[in-house]
Amino acid sequence: MEQPQNLKGVNIRAEIDRLRKERNAVILAHYYQKPEIQDIADFVGDSLDLSRKAQATDADVIAFCGVRFMAETAKILSPQKIVILPDMDAGCSLEDSCPPDQFAAFRKQHPDAIALTYINCSAAVKALSDVIVTSSSAEKILSQIPKDQPIIFGPDRNLGGYLARKTGRDLILWPGVCIVHEAFSETELLKLKAQHPGAPVAAHPECPAVILDHADYVGSTSGILAYANDFAGDTLIVATEPHIIHQMEKALPNKHFIGAPGADGNCNCNICPYMALNTMEKLYVALRDLQPRIEMDEELRLGAKKSLDAMLAMASGTVGLGDLGPARVTGD
Repeated sequence: MEQPQNLKGVNIRAEIDRLRKERNAVILAHYYQKPEIQDIADFVGDSLDLSRKAQATDADVIAFCGVRFMAETAKILSPQKIVILPDMDAGCSLEDSCPPDQFAAFRKQHPDAIALTYINCSAAVKALSDVIVTSSSAEKILSQIPKDQPIIFGPDRNLGGYLARKTGRDLILWPGVCIVHEAFSETELLKLKAQHPGAPVAAHPECPAVILDHADYVGSTSGILAYANDFAGDTLIVATEPHIIHQMEKALPNKHFIGAPGADGNCNCNICPYMALNTMEKLYVALRDLQPRIEMDEELRLGAKKSLDAMLAMASGTVGLGDLGPARVTGD
């Protein structure tokens, strides 16, 4: 979707506020959105936590500033609400790596396995799964499954590998990765650590093992924010999409936050290109036109909701916490 045209002279911020009231809309922004979108949102957070917060409101419209699978999740939980996404091209490399037909065939190759599937997937893949997990709920859910039960974990092989190492479980991994977290460079991270001796590293478990091996804390976006608040020092190296640092700097202006570098020695390659598709202008147009809109077949929605409900039944208290634990994990 191209940047909206013919908006010269429009006070975008004021118009978004007007339309939010006129449409009875709630605006959600993921931590990886641009700062200006985070600042105008009603709620900023992790994807599932945002959908649940929107579900609890009396809003008629959910404007989800994130990526497509997140907006789909909001629709799954709030079918009676209109769900709009500023740019329908805002996808996800993990979702793209796991087409439903290929995932269904993979499941047939492992008929005795149940599928624990990371929430970063399409509604169709959710409907093919047994339990959806988030980075904050996965370990708790794994602990409730008999150790002799074969488990497929997808689509993120890095998160699956991290969980396998931490729990000792033998997981059948789907080979998907997040292009943002895959871009971090171990060599550049070690250089950065040398420049800031004593500064801890907080990393998202979607990072490769070579990055997680150097992390003092591994957790989801919410967990990393909590760690930023609690760690004793004044400098933190952050290995996830760098727009999360906006929330850290707002909450903790006396601390210094440094984005972990990519292979070129800076963070530019680690900005999610899908998240970046959403803009204030597109949010305005989406609220004005109530388009692009997430539509979903009811049979598909109920199939996807079943796996989400299974997660909430097994680990509802983890949503929005994002804590995978402070202990360092040693890679293989």
